[in-house]
Amino acid sequence: MTDGQLAHVPVLLEETLAALNIRPEGVYVDATFGRGGHSRAILGRLGPQGRLLAMDRDPRAVAEGERIRDGRFSIVHAHFSRLRATVAAAGLNEVDGVLLDIGVSSPQIDEPERGFSFRFDAPLDMRMDTSQGQTAAEWLNTATEEEIAHVIREYGEERFAKSVARAIVAARAEAPIERTAQLARIAASAVRTRERGQDPATRTFQAVRIHINRELEELAQALPQGVEVLRAGGRLAVISFHSLEDRMVKRFMRAEAKGEELPPEIPMPAHAIKAGRLRLVGRAIRASETEVARNPRARSAVLRVAERTAEAACSG
Repeated sequence: MTDGQLAHVPVLLEETLAALNIRPEGVYVDATFGRGGHSRAILGRLGPQGRLLAMDRDPRAVAEGERIRDGRFSIVHAHFSRLRATVAAAGLNEVDGVLLDIGVSSPQIDEPERGFSFRFDAPLDMRMDTSQGQTAAEWLNTATEEEIAHVIREYGEERFAKSVARAIVAARAEAPIERTAQLARIAASAVRTRERGQDPATRTFQAVRIHINRELEELAQALPQGVEVLRAGGRLAVISFHSLEDRMVKRFMRAEAKGEELPPEIPMPAHAIKAGRLRLVGRAIRASETEVARNPRARSAVLRVAERTAEAACSG
């Protein structure tokens, strides 16, 4: 077992395996490989004819995946917003299950040089895909005060967003903001009160990370693609860690389960109305007290599950 495996504890593991309803000969996609906890468990449930395609935008995660020597497994360096194209490029038409484990992974948080955490003084990077894109430092030193305030308010749900943005712009006029400790101090100076047990920089760091990685935009693109690649009876399982993501997943699944809605004044026979592409499977699942005690990061995890309907799969 590698250090990466030791550092990563997959959340809601047994619940996720049950949600995917894994068949030994099935074909599955883990669109957020991370350090492979879920993928390795899925492989353990597959038979000789089964197949697992993994994806991740983080080059370090892909390198970890390439250590798995299993003919049933392959991994691709790709954002999950490229889900449909990645599945097609792998020569697959339909799959039996798709897993999305959204947000930053534990190894990314725990590697100081990635710049995700204010627990370490490190370069302010925050990119999940370090091969491309703007770093957090580059954005914070060039964005307008209004842009910064908008991001911190919308993605961090920080009520002192304007104050934090103003403090960032004032600080960068004195010296570039290049390290996590700088940003943490600036946020702490501008956040007047905070919930018990929460660092005043928490919401600012979350917001900047989400913005830099376009996390909500990626999720909005990935969800419909996850439905499109499923065969009838296939399962979509999504684990989210904060309210913005979970709200998006819940609304998407409910809308897809509801199907086409027409105004009541338009007469239309039932068979002519487009059916929902998904059927909701159970309620939202949260980690047990036992799991949270073992892995505190599981506390905010929410798993939602839906199944591709036969009618929609045939017509779509």
